[in-house]
Amino acid sequence: MRWRLAITAAALVVGSCAPVREKLPLGPADLVLVDKSDRTLVLMRAGRPLQTFTGLQFGASPQGHKQFEGDERTPEGRYTIDYRNPRSAYHLSLHISYPNAADRALAEAGGQSPGGEIFIHGQPNGFDGADRGARVPGDWTDGCIAVSNAQIEVLWSAIPDGTPIVIRP
Repeated sequence: MRWRLAITAAALVVGSCAPVREKLPLGPADLVLVDKSDRTLVLMRAGRPLQTFTGLQFGASPQGHKQFEGDERTPEGRYTIDYRNPRSAYHLSLHISYPNAADRALAEAGGQSPGGEIFIHGQPNGFDGADRGARVPGDWTDGCIAVSNAQIEVLWSAIPDGTPIVIRP
């Protein structure tokens, strides 16, 4: 009886270490919804959720809207996924069209640059274990939205350029 429990326990441990595979949505998304407080990203099509991704990582100061370059915040508001970069320093990246006119005006009013180069991306290239689902711990980006490498591969396939993205507080 004890050996059966040991084998069952070992199987559970081995199974929990297997890489998580995200299911592919049925067709492309027409909207991306990000909720910073819930740390979720939902792919939508025709007003219906296709798939939800959890465990998002943000800028090192995740609360509040990005106001200027270097504040390490992730923007909030309505933007567009306007291009993709397969050769970024991270495992794939989808560019978010931050800053918009309001973002630029806010930063300039404070004598600052709004910054830019905000992406949804995977883990840093060369990060040990990222191919097995490992992640840099905590909120570590300069304002981007980081996901696992498996998640960004699904997002890369499901989000066409020009897709709106809404980032909520």
